Amino acid sequence: MRLARPLENLIDNLLKLPTIGPKTAQRLALYILKMPAAEARQLAQAIIDAREKVFPCSHCGYLTDSDPCFICQDETREKSMLCVAEEASDIIAMERTGYRGRYYVLNKNFNLMDDNNLEDLKLDSFISQLASGEVKEVVLALNPDIEGEVMSRYLAGLAASHGVKATRLAHGLPVGGDIEFADEITLRRALEGRKEI
Repeated sequence: MRLARPLENLIDNLLKLPTIGPKTAQRLALYILKMPAAEARQLAQAIIDAREKVFPCSHCGYLTDSDPCFICQDETREKSMLCVAEEASDIIAMERTGYRGRYYVLNKNFNLMDDNNLEDLKLDSFISQLASGEVKEVVLALNPDIEGEVMSRYLAGLAASHGVKATRLAHGLPVGGDIEFADEITLRRALEGRKEI
């Protein structure tokens, strides 16, 4: 079915967003068309503002509109713990747990299959935090895949070279999951990370 060109363009652009399929993109586009003009302009301006005014914090890499970010400015945070994450979305998830330490966000999809070199990562701020002597533990909150594993080992080596303990998030079975459906690696990590009750 042929659509008006601007509507088709809106749908095509919404399709570029993650997890948005054709039906959802169409529903969103039609919803946007029904919005009052002022609300549609507000939405468009919010997208433009976020794109133009949000940037990585120079100290930790978390997304912010002021430098340093509100997390780095918070004096009540535990300075001895530094959580390393891949993306800002990981920090949002960690904050929901009640974690009160500091962060360092890599902000890079690191793919070893693309012949990337670990030394090419810009880790100056991370290394200076390690060298400060304030950090006693680095919590590696990286994805449990091959790249995350290699990156974790590399960062743990950097931490060790500064006399800082490196730990990683526990891996294992999700709450409500069935053991029979878990893959071998998940089961092995769950077994290795078992604790006395």
